[in-house]
Parts: sequence; structure tokens; C-alpha cells
Amino acid sequence: MTYQCFDFSIDNKIAHLRFNRPDSLNTMQPVFFRELVEILQQLQNQASARVLVISSTGKHFTAGMALDVFAGGGIALDDNSAIGRANIALILKDMHHSFNLIEQLRMPVIAAVQGGCIGGGVDMVCAADIRLATTNTFFCIQEINIGMTADLGTLQRLPKLIPEGIVHEMAYTGRRLNAQRALNCGLVNDVFETPEAMIEAALQMAKEISEKPPVAIWGSKQAIHYARDHSTQDALQQMGWLQSGIWQSANLMEAFMAKQQNRPTNYPDLAPVQAFSDAPYQLK
Repeated sequence: MTYQCFDFSIDNKIAHLRFNRPDSLNTMQPVFFRELVEILQQLQNQASARVLVISSTGKHFTAGMALDVFAGGGIALDDNSAIGRANIALILKDMHHSFNLIEQLRMPVIAAVQGGCIGGGVDMVCAADIRLATTNTFFCIQEINIGMTADLGTLQRLPKLIPEGIVHEMAYTGRRLNAQRALNCGLVNDVFETPEAMIEAALQMAKEISEKPPVAIWGSKQAIHYARDHSTQDALQQMGWLQSGIWQSANLMEAFMAKQQNRPTNYPDLAPVQAFSDAPYQLK
């Protein structure tokens, strides 16, 4: 399928989603969110891949939200009354869903970021599991520079990834966080000289992940996210429930046999999920 904002492919269980509008600095418009949701829901439901790599093209990863979306009549935000302002929360909730799907995806998400990751781009990559960068990468909470508060997840997720003081600095000043400082504070896992080297590293990491049992990878992602938002004791209790639900002795045996026989592992994929609303049913 052809998309307006993305190139999308799946190869050897690795999904690659790439922004493809470099002339527009890969800005985010309504069609961007529609296509993103469609792709992510497809991955979630069909389990056709085991890892998702998100990358971009051109000078910047993304310049964030297209400024004309709200100013040019694309979406009207009515701040003249309480009734109108109440609807802003519903619009934001709909937009939150797009990036929440990244965080909730049944597979790890690796964001490979080159150049500027600005505004909504920071919201997006904060929802990923792993972030890689190039030497010219920078992250910017641009919203404060245009007179507003960031509202798509940066201020909620970023303090759980880097020291809160750095988040305050970025959110209040709009300063850029460069690649080296992002590496030092733990926002990115590694920094590369070129986009090509970064993409190669991202795909190599994705390959390593894809060779592990998908159900155990999914369980690890669930456990890490739950522990982030709960006490240690609550998270340990959740781990017991989680492990009792996903334990597969056959995966341990497969790992052992593959090593003994010096061959690649062969684990079953996650099963596709059918939406309840799509189930065939005839009223009687």
C-alpha cells in the first residue's frame, strides 16, 4: 500500500517505517496521524513483524506539527467559550492515541533520529523503546517557542527517561538538547557519524531482537512499562501474573537446541488479533 507521509515495508520480520516528505521537513499533518494509526494498528493486529524501526529522510527527522494545521483552518480550536475549549481535550485525546500506539505496540520500537527532532517529534520518539541518533541530532521542545505548552506526551514521558531538571530546562527555554548531551543523560542509546551508519545499527539491533521469542519480548516490554509506573512490590506481583501467562518451556528447549546444533532459533510468532467489532456475526 502507498502512503503519503511514509514509506513502509516488512522484511525478515523487521518493519521499517520511514518519513518520506523531506522537502516539508517531515512535518506532521492530519494525514500523518491517520496513516500512522493505520500502520501501527496493522502491526498490532496482524503481528506480521517482530520489531519496528522508525526513521526519516532529509535534513531533519521531523520539524514537528505543521503550523498551518491550526492556523490555516485545517482544525479549528475555539477558545472563545468553555464549550469550545472543552473540545480541545477531545482533539488532543485523539492525537495522543497515535503515539500511545507506539508505546503499546506488541513489539519493540527503535527510533533512528537524524537532524532535528522538534516539537511533536520529541513526543513521538519518547514513546519508542530505544532511540539512536546521529552527531548532528538535536531534540527541541519547540512548543514553548511558539507560545504554548507541549501537549502530546513529551512532558509526561520525557521525565521518566532523563533527569527532571533537564526536562525543565528544555520545556521552559526551548533550548536544543544536542546528541552528545542526549547520550550523556540517557535519552539516546548511541550516536553515529552518519544516518547510514545509524540505520545499519538500528536494523542490526532489530535483527537481534527478531531472533528472540516474540512472546518473551512482549512480556519484557510489558514488565518494564508496568515497573516504570508502579511500586517495586506491585511490579513484582504483576511479574508473577505475567510470567504465569506467557511461560513456554518449549522456548527454553528451542534456545538450547539451537545452540547445541549451531543454528538460528525458530520461535513462533505472536498470534494475530481480531478486533471484536470485526468478528463475523449475524443478528438472529
